[in-house]
Parts: sequence; C-alpha cells; structure tokens
Amino acid sequence: MSRNAIVTGSESGIGAAIADLLRASGWSVIGVDLSPTADHVADVSDPDAVRAAVGRILEDVGELDALVSAAGHYDITPVSEISAEALHRMLRVHLGGLRNTARAVLPSMAARGGGAIVAVTSELAIGGGDGDAHYAAAKGAVIGLVRSLAAEYADRGVRINAVAPGPTDTPLLAADSPWRAPDYLATLPNRRLTRPDEIARVVEFLVSADAAFCTGEVISPNGGAVI
Repeated sequence: MSRNAIVTGSESGIGAAIADLLRASGWSVIGVDLSPTADHVADVSDPDAVRAAVGRILEDVGELDALVSAAGHYDITPVSEISAEALHRMLRVHLGGLRNTARAVLPSMAARGGGAIVAVTSELAIGGGDGDAHYAAAKGAVIGLVRSLAAEYADRGVRINAVAPGPTDTPLLAADSPWRAPDYLATLPNRRLTRPDEIARVVEFLVSADAAFCTGEVISPNGGAVI
C-alpha cells in the first residue's frame, strides 16, 4: 500500500533530497514549491494558497501519511541591518510555512488517527550564529511550534518532530559563504559540509514506523558543528 507524503521546498536542496529518497523508498511524494516544476506550485507563506493546494492533494490521494516542511531561504545579515520586512519574510516563510501546512493537514491526520510531520529547522536555532539573527530566530520559533503541536496532537496519533541540520552543501550556501571556508570546515570533526542525502535519511526515519515512539523531538545531524 502506497504511503503519501507532501514535501515543501521539494525542488532544490534538502527538500529535493528528501523527496527523492522517499520516492526511492516507495512513498508517493507530492512536491509543493514555488518552482513551476513542482507538483503543486504554492507559496508556503500564503495560508490560502496552502489550504487550496492541500485540499486538491487530499482530493487526489485520499489521505496523507506525512508532511515534511522543508521550504525556506537563508541569508547572512548583521542584526543592525536586518529590515523589518526581511525579518517578517523570514518568519512568514519558515514559521508561517510550517504553521500553514500543518494547519492544513492536521485535521485529516487527526481524523484517521495517524500521521507524521517533520519540520526542517537548523542547528543555528540551537547555537545561534554571527549574522544569522533573523534566520536563527525564525528557525528557533519552528522548534517551539513543533514541540507545542506535538503535545497537542500526541493523543490523536500524529507525531511531530524536527530535524536541525548543520551547514549543508546546498545552493542556499553561496560559493563565498563563510560556512564553505576551509578555516571553518577545519573546525568540524568530519572536515566537510553535510550532504543533503544525509539529512534526508534522518527525515525518512522520522516519518517511518520505526520512529513510532518519537514526537516533539529535535534531531540535529550537524557534523559536529554543535556538540
């Protein structure tokens, strides 16, 4: 029997790696992304667009087994230069994206008494970072929402967890990013960035029956960036 999953941010980076791995593992994956190549094109920060997309998906597949919230963006800006709009956009995409997608899928998951949600946050939400205040704040808020939703829906059979990657080799990190600098990489135990497929394996575990006893957890595969 096919298992159905929505993956947001499915067309690049960590989201694409998650979608690819789940498909290879037998899941039916519906990608939601701003890219025109996605199965459903929608802005996760827009609650109406998300609600409409999820409604169409539920009509097509009947029920959802998993949601992976991986859509996001990143930039490095000193806190003194972060505009109100930049802060609000970061919150709308990361925190709002999880809120909007979770709110759209939770009623059907709760009604059938099962389902899994995984939010991709960041180790910066745990350790902070120089020039990362708005990103770390938004990702930290994601962790708070994950744990609150997990507590609210645990007795309805829905598991909600977070994955907090360290610096990962995706297009979000520009070629001149300080996270790619040899001096920084030398501080990591494995001396390299994490690969997207390594994050995808953690997500695959969390949406599987093997993680049936996990909810409200934050797993941080960060290559030793935070110990």
